[in-house]
Amino acid sequence: MSLHAGAGATELPPDTRGPHSRRLGLITVIATFGGLLFGYDTGVINGALEPLTRDLSLTSFTEGFVVSILIFGAAAGAFIGGALSDRYGRRHNILLLAIVFMIGTIGCVLAPNWEILSVFRFVLGLAVGGASATVPVYLAEISPAERRGALVTRNEVMIISGQFAAFVVNAIIYNLWGHVDAIWRVMLLIAVLPAIALFIGMLRMPESPRWLVAQGRTDDALAVLGQVRSPERAEAEMADVHRLAAEEQKSRTGGATDLSVRWIRKLILIGALLGIFQQFSGINSVMYYGTQLLGQAGFSADSAIIANTLNGLFSLLGITVGILIINRINRRTMLLAGFALTTTMHLLVGLSAYLLPDGQMKAYFILVFVVLFVFCMQGTLGPLTWLILSEIFPLKIRSMAIGISVLALWLANALVALAFPPVVESMGIASTFFIFVVLGLAALVFVYTMVPETRGRSLEELEGDFRQRYS
Repeated sequence: MSLHAGAGATELPPDTRGPHSRRLGLITVIATFGGLLFGYDTGVINGALEPLTRDLSLTSFTEGFVVSILIFGAAAGAFIGGALSDRYGRRHNILLLAIVFMIGTIGCVLAPNWEILSVFRFVLGLAVGGASATVPVYLAEISPAERRGALVTRNEVMIISGQFAAFVVNAIIYNLWGHVDAIWRVMLLIAVLPAIALFIGMLRMPESPRWLVAQGRTDDALAVLGQVRSPERAEAEMADVHRLAAEEQKSRTGGATDLSVRWIRKLILIGALLGIFQQFSGINSVMYYGTQLLGQAGFSADSAIIANTLNGLFSLLGITVGILIINRINRRTMLLAGFALTTTMHLLVGLSAYLLPDGQMKAYFILVFVVLFVFCMQGTLGPLTWLILSEIFPLKIRSMAIGISVLALWLANALVALAFPPVVESMGIASTFFIFVVLGLAALVFVYTMVPETRGRSLEELEGDFRQRYS
């Protein structure tokens, strides 16, 4: 559903610089506030959980429930958001999501107990999931082919930046007013600011030209392209968009009946397992509970929330490195290296917790290995999983297959978020990370035996290979 020059397309004029480039840059910044909110709202609970637990008397189970309910909401939001986006438009959906972000945030801030908090965390999850399904599509459809990868990837960077911002804001607020039980409400309330900026900003942003063409609104689509392309490029691209729309309409035959085809079932299984194993790496146990984890490792509450900002910083550094190398290394090689590195870091965290005596040395060893785990994960498995999911599925089943795979990923994310606090409480840090080691070894076997190489191959070549390999 993106704007590009493909096989059979006329050669497009180059994407020259001009006022339209600045307009496209502004659209990208405004739209990726959705990614920033995604990151902030998933990361803010990390530092807010300690005063929140005191204020609302949470147990380890209710801690996990309050955190994970947002992820269950995100799974539903991704499905609903994608459908609404197709029906009413990308811009319309992002405006709606900004309102849901505001309602969810204010509801959480005013919640008198953990039950009401959970309800509004679920509402917030709907917005997070909707943003994950809508913002990248909007960016892809409004970007020129030459810059699409770079512009769409900015949303992932903004997600990580949002988490890092949440960690830093939490550390500052907690060290100033951490003795106030209700301070977690202020931490959550800050998310209203980018939600307001997203809503106001999107009021002046255009609709996706690709969606407008699908609705038969050709003149409107050309007007939008005229804002973000040179005049000659806009005219040429419109012809390409019409051709692609016709091709996609012919190809859009994928549905439940395709699940009877063996090679298609095999590909969907690979996609779903890839999403599950990415989450079973435990990345979000650190991004959601890093402060609590470091506190149990031996840091004081004030020190733990400051040390946790390193997880946000190295997450941002990791994805920066990942973006730089992702097109230079074969996908399978990078996946295998990623799971090998993250599994090694899990083992080192577990051994540190098991063998070292309680004290500052143990705390710092665990911190170093957790930070290295985050860096390795975000530099490999984080961006690579999404890239492979966009490459392995043929056009006619792509929407259905990615939907199933992303649903599996979100549910695995929620399971880790729900289970992590009671598992650590009952088994300790060492045993918990040894479980991640076992899951990491299983992931290595899965990648080695099942995941195909997709780098440097056309979608048509991949489909032919999959038919032959899995039929």
